Parts: sequence; structure tokens; C-alpha cells
Amino acid sequence: MKLATYRLPDGGVRHGEIVEGGRVTDLGPGDLSALVGGLGSVPSGGTEHALDEVTLLAPLLRPGKVLAVAANYQEHVTETGGDALDKSRISPRLFIKPGTAVSGPGEDIALPSVSPSIDWEAELVAVIGRGGKDIPVEDALGHVGAYTIGNDVSARKMDYGHDRDTEDSAVAFFDWLNGKWLDGFAALGPYLVTADEVPDPQKLEVILEVNGRVRQHGDTGQMIFSVAELVAFASRLMTLEPGDVLYTGTPSGVGMASGEFLSAGDEMTVRVTGLGSLVNRVR
Repeated sequence: MKLATYRLPDGGVRHGEIVEGGRVTDLGPGDLSALVGGLGSVPSGGTEHALDEVTLLAPLLRPGKVLAVAANYQEHVTETGGDALDKSRISPRLFIKPGTAVSGPGEDIALPSVSPSIDWEAELVAVIGRGGKDIPVEDALGHVGAYTIGNDVSARKMDYGHDRDTEDSAVAFFDWLNGKWLDGFAALGPYLVTADEVPDPQKLEVILEVNGRVRQHGDTGQMIFSVAELVAFASRLMTLEPGDVLYTGTPSGVGMASGEFLSAGDEMTVRVTGLGSLVNRVR
């Protein structure tokens, strides 16, 4: 089942099921947050709208938590100068992005004033459908209600207009972290695909193009920590709730590795097997 949040021509925000024939069946007002905890019993739909007559929005406009994980594909780690990681001696590098970072399909992402080096990161995103704390790995996928596509847009260098001690490891760490927090830098969509249609989240192709040129091409089987392991680990740190989203890491091919960054007018397209395409332009 494909579920979307959309805006009607009159400005009203609704959510519904995408059905055959390029149409969406209305399921109620607001975004999918009202539905995500009960994806096993989605109600019958009402009025239908043609998809080309509505504007798709981020499926969840303000998720309770926007979780993400750094360095979860070995080739991405090494392309950016990191050493090979021994999974047995590390834990997932989890961080949080603010709700104001969320942007939807087709939405422009503004280049910020605080960084000249804006990069892309194509990702599979897991959406929590059933909350929990201290979830065992073997049960973790049962807590995922749906999947979607994410682009963890990232500022690689920060410029606040004054000299700083860039040799200080704390400065470097917080510059990296602050570069994840900017408005629009958690692109999400174009819709949710319920977990029953994704039998194995570790067998999905991930592709990102910039202006039609393939820059990232990997698959989720390359993850260091699987989706199940990430969900279980996150639940050891915090209670997971329906509607929380988890960006699961990016494969190699980011701009930082080549020194090529985004410019105004560039268009990013992310595709993940069975989940559609997420397109965002930079302005």
C-alpha cells in the first residue's frame, strides 16, 4: 500500500492511498501521522483525486523524531578518508535532525548562508509504526510500519564569519553536526510504502542523480548495521513512537569525496527499489 500526504488546490492538507490510474483516495485531514500507528487496519477511502491535481508533501510533516545514522556503509566511510570499521567494536552512530529540516517531494531546498559546501546523501528511511523500548533485534522489523526515501542533505563546511580553532576536535564534531540541522535538509517522500510490501529492507537498490548524472549507486545489503539492528539500538537509547523516522545511512558517491558540491538550480533525484523517486531542486 502506498500512502501519501498532499495539498489540495484550495490549500487543504489531506492524506490518502495512492491507487491505480494515477489517483489518490482520501483517508482524512492532515498528514499521515494520524494513520501511521494503525497501518494494519487502514480505513476505506472516500473522494478520489488525480495525482496531477494535488501536490505531494512530505508524508510526515513534523515527525516526532527524525533519527539518522552516520557512517553506515563502509565504502562511504573510506571514500571520505575514514578507516575500515570493525562492526564488533563500534555501535551505530546515531544523531537527530530537527523537525524544521523536513522537506517534501518537489520542494526546493535553499542554500544556507552559513556554508558553501552542500552535499547529498541518498538513504532508505524506516518509519516506526509500533513504538517500543529495548526492542530485541529479532523483533525490530515488526515495529517498522513503512518505508520511504530520504536525502540527508549535509553542509560539509561551516562559515560563521569569524576565525575559529578548527584543530579543536569539538569544533570539527559540532560543525559536522550543525551541518545536518539546516532547514530543508531532511528531504522525505514521495510517499510511504507499507512494510508488508518490503519483505527484505536489505535487498533494495539506492540511486542518486544530480542533474541526471548518477552520483550514488549502492544497495542496502551494504549497510554495516541492518535496519533491524538500527531500530533495536535506537530503542535502547529512547522510546520509539509511531511516526518516528530513521534515516539508515548513505552509500558511497557523496560530493565531499570528489570536492563537487551543489549549486543553485541543481536537481537531485533519489530512487530506492519499490519506493518511487524523491526529487528536490536547490535554490
